[in-house]
Amino acid sequence: IMEYEVTQDVKPLNLYAQGVEEILQNVYMILMTPKGSIPLDRGFGIDMSALDMPLEIAENLMTSQILEALQDYEPRATLVKTSFEQDHLLGRLRVKVRVRINES
Repeated sequence: IMEYEVTQDVKPLNLYAQGVEEILQNVYMILMTPKGSIPLDRGFGIDMSALDMPLEIAENLMTSQILEALQDYEPRATLVKTSFEQDHLLGRLRVKVRVRINES
């Protein structure tokens, strides 16, 4: 069983992606999209309001939201692990997820 890591590093969009590349690209788009910013699907993405909370609380809320978003919008990927990179000086929280691609 293969696991893949997806980060919030900026990546070019491949409109012709297929298979694993397409799934990982979809996971990336879920991570990078603020919930409410897609006009015809306001539920897509992650609620960024958690970022205004203390980092430990934000991490727990973000993990929960990522899990739900993947189940709803990319069920071919199963969340295995989330990890966060904190920058206390700048108040940044960057997420890294490890997903398993569901065989079907």
